[in-house]
Amino acid sequence: MTFNLRTIATIKRLLGQHPFAWAWVGLIILSIIGCQSGVTTNPQFSPSSGQIILGTTARIRTLDPADAYEIFSGTVLYNLGDRLYIADPETGNLVPQLAMTMPVISNDGLTYTIPLRQGVVFHNGSSFDANAMVFSLQRFISNEGSPSFLLGDVVKSIVATGDYELTITLKQPFAAFPSLLTVPGMCAVAPNVYKIGAGQFNPDSFVGTGPYQLVQSSPDSLKMERFEQYWGERAANPGVSIQFFTSGANLFNGFRSGSVDVAYQTLDVDQILALQRDGQSRGWQMIEGPGNGIHYLSLNLQQPPLDNPLVRKAIAALIDRPLLQDRVFRGQVEPLYSLIPSTITGSRPVFQSPYGDGNAQKAKAWLLEAGYSSANPLRVELWYRSNLTNNVIAAQTLQASIHQKLGDLITLELQGVESATAYQNLDKGVYPMIMLDWSPDFLDADNYLQPFLDCSQGKTPNQCESGASKLQGSFYFSDRANQLISQSRQTNNESMRLNLLNQLQTLVAEDIPFIPLWQNKEFLFIQDRIEGGKLGKTQKLNFGRLKKQL
Repeated sequence: MTFNLRTIATIKRLLGQHPFAWAWVGLIILSIIGCQSGVTTNPQFSPSSGQIILGTTARIRTLDPADAYEIFSGTVLYNLGDRLYIADPETGNLVPQLAMTMPVISNDGLTYTIPLRQGVVFHNGSSFDANAMVFSLQRFISNEGSPSFLLGDVVKSIVATGDYELTITLKQPFAAFPSLLTVPGMCAVAPNVYKIGAGQFNPDSFVGTGPYQLVQSSPDSLKMERFEQYWGERAANPGVSIQFFTSGANLFNGFRSGSVDVAYQTLDVDQILALQRDGQSRGWQMIEGPGNGIHYLSLNLQQPPLDNPLVRKAIAALIDRPLLQDRVFRGQVEPLYSLIPSTITGSRPVFQSPYGDGNAQKAKAWLLEAGYSSANPLRVELWYRSNLTNNVIAAQTLQASIHQKLGDLITLELQGVESATAYQNLDKGVYPMIMLDWSPDFLDADNYLQPFLDCSQGKTPNQCESGASKLQGSFYFSDRANQLISQSRQTNNESMRLNLLNQLQTLVAEDIPFIPLWQNKEFLFIQDRIEGGKLGKTQKLNFGRLKKQL
């Protein structure tokens, strides 16, 4: 898995402020990295069976939807379970899954009434109904797992108002709530298998309603088979075996040898280039799609010299995204000019026009206006996560580029830190400027703005005492930002909401608590014997579309 702010913030939320709590963080992180289920069987599929072998370097910490909060576990749950709604892979628009229609929303925006699908059964043969959906969502909140706050912070009550009707009442209006319901962990689970209660998890098993059912689990593999009683479209293959590789090199070699049908998350830059180069002669396919993860700089607005807006403007102008795209990633990322990636409705490239890329002229003018010169150069630290190779190279590339453009006018001092340590100290104001990444919980612009800009308690200028911006290490506080976030969440008028989101993005470009850097791309490699591989806007791989030619 990739450690980012979401992961560590969740740990901090669970640990609270107990004086000895962080003594356990290292053990928790080690368990996340190496977490594996306890079943020791290693499923083997017959090559002639039509079953798919998928290789990945990801790991599964838990398969319990109420506790799973890593990217690849979400992909697995996406295929094993069903939610009320999903994002259409082609358009990104919401479509009903276990719901029959889009919700009926009360005039005050607080109550969502959702009719449910009938004739659905769980993998163990028990029936799905409104009570089962209430159980599943309430368990998501009450068991206090890693992602529980996603629903717990916004939902007041969940009740069955009919055998196949669900009514959810929110604490306050939240226009993106239907999108939130697409989170893979908010799937239906069988009430006669699971329990409600803090910490009551089933990490090694899964019983839901999806197109596949889990049949075996081990430290190095998972096996799922097609669920023949599935209510929806039948999976094109009889099953999928997920093989967990210890390194990208092993996954790379496994795919090249043909022992892996599909390679998915994660190969490094050189491995992707090699597979791309050899694809035509070797017959395999490379499928590329825009990712939804972003990388950015978080600027500590409380700490000199970054408390000076002119300094922040100069740094924003000096960032050369096409250089990073070409030299560091060799085309395997996209330049990012907003905290909202281009794949998400409402994104605007607000950093592109006022700052550009590597604009030495603008940067020099702002630094001179701020009182800096060759005799009095700007010195600022750039921290990066030293365990992530692309962060190391990106930081070094930025340092060399800035020195080449402005010489002695600015000194960018590089400092490396392990990911776990970085996130432990982020809200303590340790880092003047640090390179981070973000993977969304759900595909809506709100999830790229509120977790960065919201400050529940603070004072001007930039003194966030409690809230998302403190967790991000920027300590940004703006009454205007808080108002725009609140207004954008309360309106269900799409044009009004887009206008508010535009204003929020513009405010970020003006105040610069963060500087967007690049947007991920996703890569999927498929052997020529496999059909149906596709990466849509959601970047969730649908296992059920894969089919092996026998």
